[in-house]
Parts: sequence; C-alpha cells; structure tokens
Amino acid sequence: MRPLSEATARIASQSLSRKYISLGRIINQWEEIVGEDLADKAIPAKLNYRKGKQKSKPTATLDIATSASYATTLPYQKGVILEKINRIFGNDWITDIRFVTSENIAPTPKPAIPPKPLNLIEKKYLTQTLEDIEDIEIKERLEKLGKAILTKVKT
Repeated sequence: MRPLSEATARIASQSLSRKYISLGRIINQWEEIVGEDLADKAIPAKLNYRKGKQKSKPTATLDIATSASYATTLPYQKGVILEKINRIFGNDWITDIRFVTSENIAPTPKPAIPPKPLNLIEKKYLTQTLEDIEDIEIKERLEKLGKAILTKVKT
C-alpha cells in the first residue's frame, strides 16, 4: 500500500501541467491573437477545464483580465478572439471566454512622437498672419497655437 499523497501528487501534476502549458501557449501568442492594440489592455489570466459527460468533449473557458472600462467593450469582440484562438490551437479548443476585471491592468502609454519643426514657408506664413496683432501676450499664444496646428497637420 502506498500513501494517498503519492497518487494525488502524480494525478495533479499530470492534469495541471497540461492546463498551465496551454495557458502558457496562449500567453506566448497573445499579441498575435488579439492584435497589438488590445494585447496590453487584456491579458489571459486563467484556463478552466470541465470534463464532459460520458463521451462528450471536455470544454475549456478562458478568463481574460482587463480593466473595468474595457470589460464593457471587449465582449463585443469575443467571437473574433475565440475564432483566432481556435484557428491557431485547433478547432473548438476553447469553447468560451469570460472577461474579468482587474485593478492591475492598465494600458501602457505609447511613446510620444516629437513634432517636426516648422519649415521656413510655414514660419513666414505664421509671422505674416500675426503681424497686425498688437497685444504681445495674445500674439505669443496665437503663435504657439499656430505652431501646434501646423505641426499636427504634418504628422
């Protein structure tokens, strides 16, 4: 006779290793599945397996952690995400997706692209447009606004 703990450990390691390997595969290919813009807003958190009744196929539900603001909009993309996962990993591998809110999920800000400086023609145009304004403070503010608008148009 062997202790029950040996059998429990062996059975648990067999079933859990498959579960975590599967979740790891999803995490490794997450950006490919949901795209670059959603990859930082939603993260696969948990994979839930349920054995099917006699001779029926087991089901798997993927929990995706996201912020509260995205938890309301992401369910509209549930079908697309399911389709991409099952296309990559095999048909009907994941049968459902649940979106759970998490306080730890925050989108990473994209680096700001520095504006391109104005060329000579744009500087001359701005100077000529503002030459009739006598109030120095208003002229400076309008010049700053004009530069912002002209650089925004360029990018």
